[in-house]
Amino acid sequence: MEGHRMGFADDHLIPLVDQGLGNSAYLVDLGDGRALAVDASRDLRALKAAAARRDLTVAFAADTHLHADFLSGAVQLAHDDGAEILASAAGRRTFGHRGLADGDEVDLGGLTLRALATPGHTDEHLSFLLHDGGRELGVFTGGSMIVNSAARTDLLGADRTEELARAQYRSIQRLITLPDATAVWPTHGAGSFCSAVRGNERTSTIGGQKQTNPLLAAADEDAFVKQLVAGLGSYPDYFDRLGEANRRGPTVLSATPLLPALEAGQVKALLADGAQVVDVRPAADYAAGHIPGSLSIPLRGQFATWLGWLLPDTDPVVFVTGDGQDLAEIVWQSYKIGYERLAGRLAGGMAAWLADGNPQTTTAFLTPGHAAGRPYVDVRQDAEFTAGHVPDALNIELGALAAAAADAPEGAVVACAHGERGMTAASVLERAGHTDIAVLDGGAADYVQAHGQQLIQGTGDTSS
Repeated sequence: MEGHRMGFADDHLIPLVDQGLGNSAYLVDLGDGRALAVDASRDLRALKAAAARRDLTVAFAADTHLHADFLSGAVQLAHDDGAEILASAAGRRTFGHRGLADGDEVDLGGLTLRALATPGHTDEHLSFLLHDGGRELGVFTGGSMIVNSAARTDLLGADRTEELARAQYRSIQRLITLPDATAVWPTHGAGSFCSAVRGNERTSTIGGQKQTNPLLAAADEDAFVKQLVAGLGSYPDYFDRLGEANRRGPTVLSATPLLPALEAGQVKALLADGAQVVDVRPAADYAAGHIPGSLSIPLRGQFATWLGWLLPDTDPVVFVTGDGQDLAEIVWQSYKIGYERLAGRLAGGMAAWLADGNPQTTTAFLTPGHAAGRPYVDVRQDAEFTAGHVPDALNIELGALAAAAADAPEGAVVACAHGERGMTAASVLERAGHTDIAVLDGGAADYVQAHGQQLIQGTGDTSS
């Protein structure tokens, strides 16, 4: 049995990791030219490339829950490949799908997918057990049990956090009754804000989780709930919108949406009409000169997270790009979290903006040795700050900074781990009226080394 399962995992299961959002989708080769997709994102580029390499058609698209951190690609797969959408009947989705309840089974053609009700992360959450006759090959656990943790239970409101944490306990207790050799294939993983506790591994086995998942070592349900809730940090604002968006289903796209080139005059007109400018160039390029009032979000894996955290999805967005940046990446990272009002990009970049006689703003980007004497504002997540920070640092998480801009001292140096979030923070503060903000080119460890200090652990009295 073990050899069969491992052979299946090696040959037929294709994990598709979104490093930026910290999630995994899965493509299962069913062996007959058809495939099962599980928790596919609206950005289907990697999944479709993997299917094309094996000449597969996606026949089934299963979603474990109404995701809070990305739009589902299931509706698009139904349109493109004729996939049958498999999802919880309790989710009340408004588009065509096969609604499943606890214990329902779907014949995949030799393999069987069994729905297991595992509420906790969300009310309607299902896990999907993949089995071959009497052999449990693996379980797609979505946001129930994830590697060495469990997904957060506060997405439906603080008043339901404990109730859902208790449901999460019961769901995980159910999952660990599966055979130890059963593979665990979660959706949420390292880097996902849906995870209650951060980790590095993305897949495991039931037996492995019995040995290493600290939540399974909790003495009882009360201890589990206390431990799980204590690990809950902040999460992006857009999470609150996507559950309903996935219940309705995203708009089907006929092609990759375009990002039109805009002249400087068009950009000014859009700004006057309420558009937002997002500068996706590297932090150093933004520091050297940018459109006043623009928001710096460097194009990298975490771009979608910060776009969805810091801007509404209702305003048109104009992008400032640098040479060679991938325009399709901008579009798909935006669309996968429901940001579709993309007005375009500034043609010719900042050179064209300046040539049109428009002003720019610069931001000091300081090495650790040149940042002394300024108040130090650390914009990392609370858990990062607690793990080690500069003495006397003020911690204001980036996601909370716009609302707390008045708490940031004028003339501060803002810092994160490397500089990208720090530059985003500086742009947020500049938009709020701060005029003498600098950014640390580096992180806390670099700063204390340059100034003969040591990192401080714990929250102290400086964490906001």
